Amino acid sequence: MLTVEGTVKTQIAAQVLRTVFDGGDTAVVERHVRPDYIQHNPLAPDGPEAMKAFGAGMRAQFPDATFDVLRVLSEGDLVLLHSSGVLVPGTPGMAVFDIFRFQEGKIAEHWDILQEVPATTANGNDMFSTLSRPQVEVPGERWFTAYNKKLVTAFVDQLLVGKDLAAIDTYVGPEYHQHSPNFPDGVAGVKAGAGAYFEQLPQLTITPKRIIAEGDLVAVHSHYVETPGERGRAVIDLFRVRDGKIVEHWDAVQDVPETAANDNTMF
Repeated sequence: MLTVEGTVKTQIAAQVLRTVFDGGDTAVVERHVRPDYIQHNPLAPDGPEAMKAFGAGMRAQFPDATFDVLRVLSEGDLVLLHSSGVLVPGTPGMAVFDIFRFQEGKIAEHWDILQEVPATTANGNDMFSTLSRPQVEVPGERWFTAYNKKLVTAFVDQLLVGKDLAAIDTYVGPEYHQHSPNFPDGVAGVKAGAGAYFEQLPQLTITPKRIIAEGDLVAVHSHYVETPGERGRAVIDLFRVRDGKIVEHWDAVQDVPETAANDNTMF
């Protein structure tokens, strides 16, 4: 079950994120962010003052930006937020994932991934809505958290790490909805898409870095390297599990840049 402590962490993470992007009382950052805050966003330096400056710069450049938090997961000291950000009204915007690590009640570390939303997708679905039943954004059936995390971990190990397409038949349900813009919908779509991806990139390696689960939602933060020696991509895959099967998937992908504003990696 979601604890009171978990609820407080999700509220703090969402409040800080909205303050950075939507403006407001910067004292929120001072109250809830540790002075030794570690930043993995390649565009921002470490520390709470840099967080405030980054937010002020974004708001100055994009004064009409909107930022809507759609899903929130909390497990242990980690909170994940799945959001839709639109910097310029009328444009498709970005799919955004943020991960915050808490220490002694305050935000100590942050990772994120931002991907521009394309005008069209291979599956006809948007990158944000919930299509599987019940159509709610909040994590459900929290008593199954450990089971669902174990299931998705096994699926990721077999399919993404091991490149074994048989994992799809074992773990993916017949009512499977795809939100990754480059993959077709349904079980057949994920088989075809993953098969083509693995065939095109035989030296692909996928290394999961952290897995966060709450109820029927499980997020996997990974490093995708398509050819040896390249910097690769930071990826978050978000899965929804119902009745022992994966029924829905969202993701965001961001290239790892050559240089960063901090000395940390994206992982």
